[in-house]
Amino acid sequence: MSSEIIISVKNLKARYEDNIILDDISFHVLKGEVFVILGTSGSGKSTLLRHMIGLIKPSAGSIFVDGVDITTGDEDALSKLFTKIGVLFQGSALFGSMTLAENVALPLLEYTSFSKDVIAKLVHLNLCRFDLADYEEYTPSEISGGMKKRAGLARALALSPKILFLDEPTAGLDPIKSAEIDDLILKINRESGTTVVVITHELDSIFNIADRVIMIDNGKKGVIAEGDPIFLRDQSDDAFVRQFFSKGKTSKKTE
Repeated sequence: MSSEIIISVKNLKARYEDNIILDDISFHVLKGEVFVILGTSGSGKSTLLRHMIGLIKPSAGSIFVDGVDITTGDEDALSKLFTKIGVLFQGSALFGSMTLAENVALPLLEYTSFSKDVIAKLVHLNLCRFDLADYEEYTPSEISGGMKKRAGLARALALSPKILFLDEPTAGLDPIKSAEIDDLILKINRESGTTVVVITHELDSIFNIADRVIMIDNGKKGVIAEGDPIFLRDQSDDAFVRQFFSKGKTSKKTE
């Protein structure tokens, strides 16, 4: 992890009609870190992620991703940026009518001019990476929840992105499968230096993978805590923050 800022959110305000979801949020993400955005249900975590990947325009503020202001960038700049990011949405968001191979091939077909043979080889290598080589012709309905998450990760990493956004990557999984996904996230981060932004409320995962976190409060509609999760659990000045983190286990990183 370096000291270089790769994502910067400044004075972000998000609203749906007259309802303010997030108000005047500012933070940054460092290149190569695993950065977790957490909070209770309804705090606006997923809304913030949708703003960070350009799916929603903020009511106010700016979002810089790898030097591009995605709130004002032109179509060409945004198109180039989208080849540098990968996204795993909640529930993996795989297309049910497509095989795993076809799902993973989608970003390559959209953003590269590779031949079909080259794409097929890259898809196979990517699925091998996640122990899914024997399931290329399976559809999402034919595999388990944990396998869907791995297939979603394979698709998100198809373009070897600099930044990986993960929305609730362990939601709905049992503890063993959740730990496997956590290990995959750390492996991706450590082997390739990929910056990883994770949206979650799963404390075990937070302690397992996070270098740094921000915590969003749905009452204040903003960031109420930022830093290392162990520090926040043990030394935060906010009693609610300490209580929230104290329900989790000790990080693998400190064992």
